[in-house]
Amino acid sequence: MSERKILLSADTPCDIGNELKERYRVSLFPLHIILDGKQYTDGVDITSAELNKAWWEHKLLPRTAAINPEEYVSYFLPYVEDGYDIIHVSLGSGLSCCFQNAQIASDTLKDKGTIYVIDSCSLSTGFGLLVCEAGERIQRGLPAEQIVLEVTALAPYTRASFILDTLEFMRAGGRCSSIAQIGAALMNLKPTILVRNDLQGSMVVGKKYMGKLIPSLMKYVDDQLKDRTDLVLDRIFITHSDLDDPSIIDQITKRIRELQPFREIVETSASCTISSHCGPNTLGVLFLTKP
Repeated sequence: MSERKILLSADTPCDIGNELKERYRVSLFPLHIILDGKQYTDGVDITSAELNKAWWEHKLLPRTAAINPEEYVSYFLPYVEDGYDIIHVSLGSGLSCCFQNAQIASDTLKDKGTIYVIDSCSLSTGFGLLVCEAGERIQRGLPAEQIVLEVTALAPYTRASFILDTLEFMRAGGRCSSIAQIGAALMNLKPTILVRNDLQGSMVVGKKYMGKLIPSLMKYVDDQLKDRTDLVLDRIFITHSDLDDPSIIDQITKRIRELQPFREIVETSASCTISSHCGPNTLGVLFLTKP
């Protein structure tokens, strides 16, 4: 059993929701959102719905900004001074400099305390899965060093993907061309975005579905889960961004239960950091596979 106090920490784009945040006593450190020249705090004073409204009504595209090393130092310092070992799970290093900056802060404070920084190699509840795994191990009383080794070893086995209703936000953010966006709209295509944890969280385009959103989502869930024998069945996340029709969640949940006996199905909303890049009506199912 660990005799040291352990603080579990993560960047806000882990998207685990309030219930799991409280269950595992996670301290979430918010990223910055910049909109129309003003800086906001993700999850505190701005919502995904407000970001979407700013784009559709005024063509104002938000930008995200990582936490700099000095901010991480200020955040970590009170905890290490209070005698905590810190385990901080970071947004994938292929997407952001959060991991690198948190590691710089850890090195800066090494004479004051121990801060472990885990590169999740993922985004959203793809790395929320790792936060929960760390929380489970803390509750079992494992020492911080062992938890970090075990959770880091799980990072290659997270499966994170989303299906997009529109490419408008990806195009506006420079992540796809106008031609690709127009082509997808004309053909009524719903592309899947896959998170490559072997590329530290970088995103690639996966299968494209043709037709209306709900049938496309059902096909996507089937493709992700049907007949698979490599799933860790402890937990699956349904994570979404500003859905026009909230009843979609019930339909997706029902389909997941028909396909696989997950012990816990958790619905969460995407943070502003995530939804600012994907737009409304984005939805993904995110889970772990067996090593």
